[in-house]
Amino acid sequence: MAVVAGVRPHPWNHGFRWADHPGPYRVVTPDQAAAFDEHGFFVLEGVIDPDTCAALDREIQPGVDLVARLLRQVPEGRLSVAGLDTQIVAPHLVTRSQRLRRFAASPLFGGLCADLVGPDARLYWDQAVYKQPHTAEPVLWHQDNGYTFVEPQAYLTCWVALSDATPDNGCIRVLPGWHRHGTLAHVDTPIGFACLDDPDGQVTVPVRAGSVVVFSSLTPHATGHNRTDAVRKAYILQYAPDGAEILRGDPSTGPPVGREPAADPDRQFPVCRAGEPVGV
Repeated sequence: MAVVAGVRPHPWNHGFRWADHPGPYRVVTPDQAAAFDEHGFFVLEGVIDPDTCAALDREIQPGVDLVARLLRQVPEGRLSVAGLDTQIVAPHLVTRSQRLRRFAASPLFGGLCADLVGPDARLYWDQAVYKQPHTAEPVLWHQDNGYTFVEPQAYLTCWVALSDATPDNGCIRVLPGWHRHGTLAHVDTPIGFACLDDPDGQVTVPVRAGSVVVFSSLTPHATGHNRTDAVRKAYILQYAPDGAEILRGDPSTGPPVGREPAADPDRQFPVCRAGEPVGV
């Protein structure tokens, strides 16, 4: 599998082939589906109203506060990609909030899954990422499947902007087209995993609050520093096909040593069955 000089596939990425999404579609347009297949991302503009964004923020804030308290107990207030001076990352909030659980399984996301994941899909992961003012570090170029290797490799990430995301406060940047190579090799750094270093061809994706950046788990992406006085707020929802498995082991030492179904009922619940959103 050719990528570019110096960039290698993940050791567990064998024979990956991207599958296009021919429709019919419930939520996306044919142009959006084509952009997803060709470029690995597209934007749903303004699909979440301001009152809902505010309500989601209120539900998320206790989890963010809890993680901030935990980070104050570790050296330098940092743990990998999270840090008091970088970004507060609060995972598994659907286990604490019925409102967030309903939001994650709403017709918008159930329909997106039917269009872009498959007829049967589950929530795989949810987390808030609140990028702090005047951050000390960026988020490095990575693929979501580079952190924890999931099969099938291609699942769906929905990056929900709860505040405006701009180049000044650390909006998403993506590398179009690279999702079609499958998972790349990543290195573990003190501030998170990385697969590339300032690549050519990157695209900056500013969005207004209430918009959703939709991209593949295989789309390399990064976010820059927040150079403003305000927190940049995002809520990230990820969806995988029903039956997806999490591979366990150290890819630098050999093949996986185990597989775990991504089917925890507390946080990995179904969002569509037989192509129909199921709700909560």
